[in-house]
Parts: sequence; structure tokens; C-alpha cells
Amino acid sequence: MLDLLARHGRLDLDVEVSGDLETGAHHTAEDTAIVLGQALDSALGDRSGIVRYGAATVPMDEARASCAIDISGRPLTIFEAELPPGTTGGFDHELTEEFFRALSNSAKLTLHLRVETGSNAHHMIEAAFKAFARALREAVAIDPTESGVPSTKGTLTQ
Repeated sequence: MLDLLARHGRLDLDVEVSGDLETGAHHTAEDTAIVLGQALDSALGDRSGIVRYGAATVPMDEARASCAIDISGRPLTIFEAELPPGTTGGFDHELTEEFFRALSNSAKLTLHLRVETGSNAHHMIEAAFKAFARALREAVAIDPTESGVPSTKGTLTQ
């Protein structure tokens, strides 16, 4: 899923992770997302010149996910998905929400992510990652008409 995030988000991402997998993947997935969010937060600096908002809907076979992002400086995650219990490729489905919540909190962005339909958990999770990546790509894009921080308050980092 990180490959999907990198490809569809146009991120130069090289991740090497080791963790306490003998106790489960929860902390490893969460910590990975925290570090990715911190890197994104750092790369965006004061957010000058970015579009700020992004949205995408992605179909993946029978699944469809929609994502809306505001790089607001105010972390919030609304995650709506009825993922079936289980694992795909060793990844617990329930970790999907934990991953996005940790990334949103550490990147300081408002995230609304909904898996609207689907029956195959892999497709549902893949659609969610792709929708997030596409929305993020749009939100962090440079807006040639914006010379400063896209906020009436003058800041997006608090």
C-alpha cells in the first residue's frame, strides 16, 4: 500500500521499517504513518504557495473510496469503512484506520476518508490508499496564484 501511496501521490518514498511484529503489526503500522506524517509536515514548512485542499474518488474494481483533505494545521480524521475482519498480505484490515489516523495527526491535516462500496477487502483498502494519495497530491500542489499561506489567518501550522 505504501507503493500505491508513493506512485499515486507522486512521492519519492523509500521506507525501511523494523518493528515488534511478534506482538502484532499495530505499532509498526502506526509508527510508520507517524514518521511519514512528520516528513510531510516538515516538507510543507509553513505551507506557502500550496493549493491546500484536495479531493479524489477512486474506483478499484467493485470497490470505491473517496477522500477529501485540508492541509489546515488542525489534525482530524474521519474514517468511514466497513472493512471485513481479517488480513490481506499479512496486513490486518483494522490497521487501515490506525495508519491514516496516525498520518493525519502527525502531518497536521484534516482527513475525510470513506470507503463507499466494496466486497473485497484488498480492493477496498487499495482504493482508500489511492484516493488519499490522489487527494494529497492535489492539496500539496503549488498554486501559481498563491504567493503566501492559503489562509485568512496567515498560518496553517498551529
